[in-house]
Amino acid sequence: MTPPIELDYRIAFDQAPIGLVLSRQRKIVDCNQQLLAMFGAEREQLIGQSFAVLYPTPDEFQRTGERIMASLDAQGRYADERVMKRLDGAMRGELFWCHVTGRSLDPSEPHAAGIWAFEDLSSRRKLRVEFTAREREIAALLIDGLTSKQIGKKLVISPRTVDVYRARLMRKVGAATTPELVNKLLSG
Repeated sequence: MTPPIELDYRIAFDQAPIGLVLSRQRKIVDCNQQLLAMFGAEREQLIGQSFAVLYPTPDEFQRTGERIMASLDAQGRYADERVMKRLDGAMRGELFWCHVTGRSLDPSEPHAAGIWAFEDLSSRRKLRVEFTAREREIAALLIDGLTSKQIGKKLVISPRTVDVYRARLMRKVGAATTPELVNKLLSG
């Protein structure tokens, strides 16, 4: 008979079915096996590193940080879908859609310390068309159901500029309407 496995918080963290990260000042303090597998990384490549290594560009890392600070709810929670970058392994450099949800432990200082969960959406949503960083950002907010005015407010750009980007996205994916665009973005 196999002895029972002693369960503790470390085992639960390491073996969770989604990627988990503990952070301080947007640096990775600890992460689990699922996150390492998702990003094709070794533990030593991530611990102590800025989250910036997991983003397609430094600008996207910066803008996401600003968006998190502006969008936390009263309990310090935040969630979105964004494009991330695999760090190493067979799919090194591959961009993929990722659902990120988490919580700042101190809402008054959003980046001081946090707990974040990452879910790889690439099996459901493929990146078949090349988008610019700003197009990816706007696409993610359109998927969340935001209007041009709401997106403009979040990104500190005019609603008209959002409309221009939406039109570009529609051309790139061959969509005639915004709902069709969102549907195509969701289905990959």
